[in-house]
Order: sequence, then structure tokens, then C-alpha cells
Amino acid sequence: MSSPLAWFRSRPLRSRLALLTAFAVAVAVAAASLACWFVTREQLETEMDSSLRSTRLDANGVQSLLALCRQGSTPPPVAGSYTVQVILANGSVCTSGKAAIPAGEGDLAVARGQLEYALHTVKDDSGREMRVYTYPQDGPIGLAVSVARPLDEIDNSMSTLRWVLLLVSGIGVVGAGAAGLWVARTGLEPVNRLTGAVEHVAATEDLTVRIPVEGEDEIARLSRSFNAMTAALATSRDRQAQLIADAGHELRTPLTSLRTNVELLARSEETGRAIPPEDRRALMASVKAQMTELAALIGDLQELARPDAAAPGPLEVVPLHTILRAALDRARLRGPELTFVTDLAPWYVRAEPAALERALMNILDNAVKFSPPRGTVEVILMRGELTVRDQGPGIAPDELPHVFDRFWRSPSARSLPGSGLGLSIVARTVHHAGGTVALTPAEGGGTVATVRLPGAPTPPPEV
Repeated sequence: MSSPLAWFRSRPLRSRLALLTAFAVAVAVAAASLACWFVTREQLETEMDSSLRSTRLDANGVQSLLALCRQGSTPPPVAGSYTVQVILANGSVCTSGKAAIPAGEGDLAVARGQLEYALHTVKDDSGREMRVYTYPQDGPIGLAVSVARPLDEIDNSMSTLRWVLLLVSGIGVVGAGAAGLWVARTGLEPVNRLTGAVEHVAATEDLTVRIPVEGEDEIARLSRSFNAMTAALATSRDRQAQLIADAGHELRTPLTSLRTNVELLARSEETGRAIPPEDRRALMASVKAQMTELAALIGDLQELARPDAAAPGPLEVVPLHTILRAALDRARLRGPELTFVTDLAPWYVRAEPAALERALMNILDNAVKFSPPRGTVEVILMRGELTVRDQGPGIAPDELPHVFDRFWRSPSARSLPGSGLGLSIVARTVHHAGGTVALTPAEGGGTVATVRLPGAPTPPPEV
């Protein structure tokens, strides 16, 4: 059998809110009702005590009451609900009322002059609870008068009040439960819309769903977060689809060319018609170039397939100038007819070495690719700012915003080798290292690539 807590947790949220509201109101009403009940009873008892204190029997009345008792007659009851009783020091009593009231120690002490008064509750001979006030009678010591009233007067009033409080409390709890249910339904309506939207997205994968945002409360913040999440997911999915489409387009060209060349070589083998040596060497060189281009494209795709938030590798403090020199050595091999003018000042950065070298190599490759024959490439590293300038055709102003987009290639570069992913990898690596990268037109023609990387503490020399 499940516990009440488990049953409560299994209820819908609106039911739990309504139950909690009703419970909280019930506790508050119960506390208020108890306080009201006790305060009212205390007030009534105080008023009864004041009434008893103000009720006194004169000396003639006391003597008349005693005379009747000595004659063996029964004194008549006094007017109202009061009971009057004369107490002698020896413990004998003379009562004017329906039933005698037992004389307690306090009453006898008042009769003997030991106490100024006594105020207590006791049951009379008929079993009724009586509130008794005993005071000494003026005159010689040895006589006291008790004035009593039945507590039924208070009990009847408190019983009526009890039923009124129970009725009001019940109505309040039921009303609070109904109000809590209405408030829960109204307040959770945005949550219901959000739940419906989430279920719709889960069932249909429709990321265009948006929830109306109203107000500035927590529900509005949750709605904004959901809308931002679906928008980010939609953008990510669109970028993924675009990446797949672009990758398929870029892969198709080298694969088609590679397939054509391989088919020519295979047909030559099958038909026995030898391909002229010069043509065969050209075919093999083309196959090799296409394989190299395909391998580079696949490597670029693997690099860009990582999540943007994921690090390419552990960051280390590395000498940027040393990595740049290694990249320059490779760039000189790719552009042997070019002149490289360099000025490299020592600078240490925190980055992943392999990714940083690849990014620098991509920048230098672009400079080599677009430089004219026997052109000059200027490479300057000074206080964390690397500038690479070529003397190529430059980049049109309307093309600059797109140079770091994946697979984007300017119209003038589409006939050259490359996948359009190099600068995307550069931007990703530099941003991960905390730096910035930009391409701007150079004065006098060409393009300037500027990379700024924050410095890192210089490592101590090895001993």
C-alpha cells in the first residue's frame, strides 16, 4: 500500500497546489479558530469573575439567611442564576440556591480571616460546575459569603461559538480548495501550453513552434528560454543540413574527377591500349592531387564537426613565434617562387599547438594561393598581433562579411584548390584561444589577415 506522501506526489501539479492551498488555509483557520475560542472563553470567565466580585450580600441578608438555616427552613433562591452561601469558620454552610456548594480550604481560610478572598471552580451537590467567589463578611471574624454562578452560561456560549467556528472553517477550507484549484489552473495554463509545445516538438520535430510570452515572471522567462532553445536547435539543424549539402557538393567534384581518371586508367588496362607516358603521368599527378584535396577536405570536415563548445585539445602555453616559423617553412615549399618578408618577435599564447599550427598554415596558404607569381608575402608578429599581407587581387567589400563562413569561396577563388573551410577553422581556433581574426583590404592592393591573441606567462627555461 502506497504512503500518503507517495500518493500526493503521484497527483497532477494543479491538484497538489489545490491540496496544499486547502491545507495551508485549514491550518491557518484552525489556528485562528482556536485562538478565538480561547480568547473568548478567557474573556467570558473574566467578565463572570467581575460580576461575582461586584455581587455582595448585605449584613441583613446574611443574618436572615442564617436565621432561616438555624430554624431548619430552606432559604429561597436569590434572584437570577446566582447561588449565595454563608460559610462559618467551623465548616458549616447555609445555602440559598438549588444545591449546596462544598466549602473548600480556601473558603474556610477566608471565613477564618486567613485570606482576603477565594476564587475557584467547583461542582455543587447536583454536579454542576460553579464559579465561586468567597469574601469575608463585615463584622466579627468567623463568617464568609460565597457567591457562585454556573459555568453552563459560558459553556453554552462556547458550544455555540464552537459550531459557528467549525461551520465557518469548513466553508473556508472548501472555498480555499476551490480557489486553489482555480488559481492552479489559471497559473499553470502557460505551463500547459509549454508542455503541449514540447510534446508537439517531440512528436513532429517541428522546431518552428513558439510560445507567446506574457509578463516578466518565471513562466515568461521559461517561455523565452524555450523559444530561444527551439530557435537555437532550428539554427543548428539548418546549419547541419547546410553543412551536409555543402560537404556533398564539395566532395562530389574531387570524387567525380578521381572516378574519371581511375576509369581511364582501368579502361587502358582492360583494352590493352596504353596511355602515352606524358598523359599517364598527368593522370597520376591529377589522381594524387585529388586524393590530397579529398584528404584535406575530410580533415577539415572532421575539425568542424566538433561542437563549438568542445575544445580541440588541451590548452598549453606555446611560443607563437616558433609555431609560426614552422608554418612559414611549409608555406615556402608550397610557394617557392614567392618572397617571404618576416619580422617575428617572441610571443607566448595559451592554445592547442596542433590546432594553432593548422590555423596559421591556413592563413599562409591563402596568402600563397592568391599571391601573383614572384610576389611578396609580409608576415609580422609584434606584441601578440600577427599580420599576413599578400599582393593578390584582394577581397571585395561586399564579400568580407562571408569570408569566415563554412564552404564560402569568393567567385575569383572557385577555380583554385580548396574547400572553403580553411578560414572557418582559423576563426574557430583563434576564438577558442581568446583572440580575434579579421581580413581587410591592404593599401595598394592585396589582403591583410590580422590575428590578435592574448599573451600567456613566459615559461621558465629548461635546465
